[in-house]
Amino acid sequence: MSQFAINIIFVGGSFLLYILIALWAKAGSTSDFYVAGGGVHPITNGAAIGADWMSAASFISMAGLIAAGGYANSTFLMGWTGGYVLLAMLLAPYLRKFGKFTVPEFIGDRFYSRNARLVAVVCLIVASVTYVIGQMAGAGVAFSRFLEVDATTGLMIAAVVVFIYAVLGGMKGITYTQVAQYCVLIIAYTIPAIFIAIELTGNPIPALAMFSEHSQSGMPVLDKLNQVITDLGFASYTADVDNKLNMVLFTLSLMIGTAGLPHVIIRFFTVPKVADARWSAGWALVFIALLYLTAPAVASMARLNLMTTIYPEGPAAQPIEYDERPQWIQEWEVTGLITYEDKNGDGRIQYYNDANADFADEAQARGWEGNEFSYNRDILVLANPEIANLPGWVIGLIAAGGLAAALSTAAGLLLAISSAISHDLIKGAINPNITEKGELLAARIAMAIAIVVATWLGANPPGFAAQVVALAFGIAAASLFPALMMGIFSKRVNNKGAVAGMLCGLAFTLVYIFVYKGWLFIPGTNNLPDTADAWVLGISPLSIGAVGALVNFIVAFVVSNATEEPPVEIQELVESVRYPRGAGKALDH
Repeated sequence: MSQFAINIIFVGGSFLLYILIALWAKAGSTSDFYVAGGGVHPITNGAAIGADWMSAASFISMAGLIAAGGYANSTFLMGWTGGYVLLAMLLAPYLRKFGKFTVPEFIGDRFYSRNARLVAVVCLIVASVTYVIGQMAGAGVAFSRFLEVDATTGLMIAAVVVFIYAVLGGMKGITYTQVAQYCVLIIAYTIPAIFIAIELTGNPIPALAMFSEHSQSGMPVLDKLNQVITDLGFASYTADVDNKLNMVLFTLSLMIGTAGLPHVIIRFFTVPKVADARWSAGWALVFIALLYLTAPAVASMARLNLMTTIYPEGPAAQPIEYDERPQWIQEWEVTGLITYEDKNGDGRIQYYNDANADFADEAQARGWEGNEFSYNRDILVLANPEIANLPGWVIGLIAAGGLAAALSTAAGLLLAISSAISHDLIKGAINPNITEKGELLAARIAMAIAIVVATWLGANPPGFAAQVVALAFGIAAASLFPALMMGIFSKRVNNKGAVAGMLCGLAFTLVYIFVYKGWLFIPGTNNLPDTADAWVLGISPLSIGAVGALVNFIVAFVVSNATEEPPVEIQELVESVRYPRGAGKALDH
């Protein structure tokens, strides 16, 4: 059986399962659509949160970025893990206790202001659309390879599949679909990692294999990897970073952005009680840890396998001839995500760091005239089983897992966007008397429009999947997180302060990002090059969310203290949210 046929069986079978679940759990009311009726079991919710959380960025892109950047890119892992702990401890139980459908609804009621709710809607939509661009781009990468089509066609297929099961099912359908997707993605991630760990080190536990001896050389895996890549002019895999400020800000931006993500927060409204929200968070952490403990090992082993594929006899010897390249390179070339240019005409694949001036003499002595091989970092996890010559069914499995990761998060994000538009904007501000049927229709139309926009932007994203997601985290960090924190833990912050803080934090962060990434992420519209030399104080656009959050907090407190105190009933409301006096179900009002 051909690899294409195996891929179709795994991907098609998993998608048929998702669509059948969506049809079985079709939302019949706004309560079903927004919070799955409020009766999801904590373990079920924990698995759904895990799938919601482990997006294309976690499954496809994070290991690729760590593989390319080594220790410097471990900030993705640290920031997302730490952020989830913040979310579980500081926000989720209190928001569940408040008992509303959406994040903008909480902000609108807590800050007793329709304007605050509308600003929160804008912040949520901007962050979520940016986030979903990364998911659609990741799904396009996966579809393009495993269905053997170009990346744009893969993206269109992903959009159609998301449309079918997200628009039909709402939160009820998405919840049970995400449980199935979690099972698929975690099996797909860990089984290839175990195979590769055994192949490289003999140790079946990937997280430990990364620190074990490389079977062929007898060296520790990380030492072997460092030797191979530094001999070709690349930075050491375990090297420290030069700009500690940017690293700290980036990690902080990911952490607090995580805690402000609306599509994860709304999952805590789907359980019956506050205690269940806490248990959901605990179970989700267990499920998430299974992948996050494996990702660094997958990254290091993928990078080592890639290098030894091109230099089978070591970096001091000749690289492989292009005509003898393995099948997996040929198949990824079809997608346009691997490219080769024979610059010196010798028919071999010279892969090295031609930007390293210290390596220029060595390259010249070997007759090399520039790096000839490039690849999209998002392909590494998906290509890993092929690089390691694993069985065809493992490749099919990881295809299904990568798509499950991308589409599960895309569905959650689209639900957050649609609920913000239909519930908070249309019902909350424009037409409070809209019928439940009309609100449900508006939610589905909003979701469909969001899919179209995300697909269009995903065709030319402003970075790799994990980098685009990091931008979304920065936007959430600068806008929603401070408002949520102040709404729960400060009785003094009033409506004027909250609105001013959100607007200033969002505007500051977006302007900084657009200056380097292009206005509205449109290529070629950036004012400054997106390089470390051009960044203010060396702060990357991916890291600016932490500074934006600080701006938000300062503006909110200054404005609040310069204006009147919140009403007594609002201060009592804040008091009641923080103390365990019970909670009702999520209410539509």
